[in-house]
This record gives sequence, C-alpha cells and structure tokens, in this order.
Amino acid sequence: MSLPNRPIEWADRLAKLYTPVVADVLDKLGFRNQSMNPRVRPLWPEAKAAGFALTVQTVPAREQSPAQPYAGELAAADSLRRGDVLVVSESACSFWGELLSTAATYRGCRGVVLDGPTRDSLAIREMGFPVFHVGFHPADSLGRLDVTAHNVPISCADVLVYPGDLILADHDGVVVVPNGVAEEVLRLAEEKVSGENLVRKALAGGMTTAEAFKKYGIL
Repeated sequence: MSLPNRPIEWADRLAKLYTPVVADVLDKLGFRNQSMNPRVRPLWPEAKAAGFALTVQTVPAREQSPAQPYAGELAAADSLRRGDVLVVSESACSFWGELLSTAATYRGCRGVVLDGPTRDSLAIREMGFPVFHVGFHPADSLGRLDVTAHNVPISCADVLVYPGDLILADHDGVVVVPNGVAEEVLRLAEEKVSGENLVRKALAGGMTTAEAFKKYGIL
C-alpha cells in the first residue's frame, strides 16, 4: 500500500475550517459516511483538532498481567509525528490520560479521537490538549484492553478511518476526509466558507432564505 500524502499545510488549512462545511463538501462528492457517531464529544466545548490520522486498533485484553504491559499502546504513542491526530477504535475503558497527552504534545500531535472514555480529564484540559471521547472512566487500560496494531484501517465511531486520512474535530463532531480527495475537499470547503460569508451578509441585510439560496446555492 502506498504511503499517504501528508503536507503539513493540509492540516493547517483544515484547522481554519469547521466540521459542518467539510461534511457538506464530502456529501457533495459522494462520501456520505464520514462523520463520526455523535457520541464522540470534545473534552471541553472549544477544543479543536485537525491533522493526519494515526490509527490504533484495540481489543479486549487476553491477560490481566501481560508480560509486556502497555506494549502496543506505547508503540503507537511513540510513533506520533508532528501534525498527527491519534484515532482509537472502540474501547470500554480509558485508553488515554495525562501522561500520554504530555508525550503526544511533545511529539507535535494535534489531538486524540477516542471511541471510548478518557481519564485525568481536568489535567488534560488544563494542558489544552484536544481530546474527543465518549465520556469519562477512571479504570486503566492495563489488563482490560490490548493494542493489536497501529497505522492500519480501523472503525472509529462508525466511520472507517485509514492511516493518513485527514481528521477535523470540533464542537459539532468529528469528520474524516479520505486522503486521496483531501486537496479537492479543502479547496471546495474554502470556497464554500467564502460563499457562506456572502449569504450571511445577505440574510443579515434582509434577503429571504429562498432568495439567498436561489442566488448563492448555499444553505
């Protein structure tokens, strides 16, 4: 499998957008299952993350006291690069906490998306490290889940995520942009934002919604 493109400018451009406009563009291009299940929420309302997916596959643990504790988890965390967003498959206990957030920040990771709970939440929020999760749980992952692989295709909150896909997460949810259409999605989303600015101005000036949609084709 060829390596995905990952120009850091893509992540920077994505960070200036917001999930609804990106989701609309993906719909228009025929990618209609790229928005994660709404159970995934930001750790705090203003949290935002944009970057390239480093995926992690988890499964229920086979042993309570493995010979190499956290082996897969640590390998995934140590693989993070600048511009990454860690994306983790479904789990029933906390995969993520303060110490991993500290390590991820040092490596230039831009956030984490978990189809599961997190812990150390107040400390992570104080750090300002963006985490998107399904809730809180104090129990550690050791002896409860194993990481079988990272940088492989996974399912996260009902969306198939490939390594290197672009991830945008904000208060409205999490959207996954397939790497192969990233440039087109970014361009169209930026154009749509410009158009929405015109529509907003027209509506504020008294134009009806029907007139605005007829003129701009945006709603």
